[in-house]
Amino acid sequence: MGAITGTFKGFGVTFSHMFRKVVTTDYPFTPPTPAPRYHGRHILNRYPDGLEKCIGCELCAWACPADAIYVEGGDNTDEQRFSPGERYASVYQINYARCIFCGLCIEACPTRSLTMSNEYELARDNRQDLIFTKEQLLAPLLPGMEQPPHPMRLGDSEKDYYIGSLTNPGTSAGAERSPMGPGHYQVDEHPGVTFPGAEQAAARAEAEKGESA
Repeated sequence: MGAITGTFKGFGVTFSHMFRKVVTTDYPFTPPTPAPRYHGRHILNRYPDGLEKCIGCELCAWACPADAIYVEGGDNTDEQRFSPGERYASVYQINYARCIFCGLCIEACPTRSLTMSNEYELARDNRQDLIFTKEQLLAPLLPGMEQPPHPMRLGDSEKDYYIGSLTNPGTSAGAERSPMGPGHYQVDEHPGVTFPGAEQAAARAEAEKGESA
């Protein structure tokens, strides 16, 4: 009796879909727009002066359950500075043949260097091409940014960069919400978009101002 009931339940699902409107996507001419929080290709963000946010700590590589990330840290010098602080990622690779797009690497990143975009067209004819290098993952230089290496422009120490990251985030502002066209990285203005922590920081500042008054 249970087998017969199960059979009718299965047919019921089939028949219920027969009368629904068919949704046809004209891909690749009009690719579908993914959800705003869709986990796609990674981005290595920059500070507003162009310095890289990645400090080569390798926490993303340790957090990756698929062992898809490879990082080699290098030392910054006064003559060759790629990021604030002592270290930067001299080599950064993500193997998209292994990546499961879980987002654990994003959670592990202490400087919010690594975010995920909405770009989903990652298929390649060669497995070697699925290993994205640092040059492919780095966010593009926006107006006002300077190609590293160069001295720190936003403060005298890395602390000035980290403290000001909520009010002056650089390329990571809304990077995970940016429209990612197939095969290219597009940075658009996001009027009214705030990023994590900004509202809380403003509320705390107002509360402290009220207490001091």
